[in-house]
Amino acid sequence: MKRRSLLGIAAAALAAPGSLFAQQPGRIYRIGFLGTALPTPDNLRISLGPFRQGLRERGWIEGQNIVIEERWAEGKPER
Repeated sequence: MKRRSLLGIAAAALAAPGSLFAQQPGRIYRIGFLGTALPTPDNLRISLGPFRQGLRERGWIEGQNIVIEERWAEGKPER
């Protein structure tokens, strides 16, 4: 009887959604970037290029564990 109980518990644990073996999703961090210039290709390369490169070198991958949200004032600092 003990053997059947043990097998039943093991089968239930493996079949249950969210079982112990399911990989938990990692947390995604959100970074905000505020730029005062126009979002031209040159400004993106100069402003965000080195920042993104530094993050990649430290293991942060955009879309996997971080999201960078960009907002641009388009040359109007009062925005």
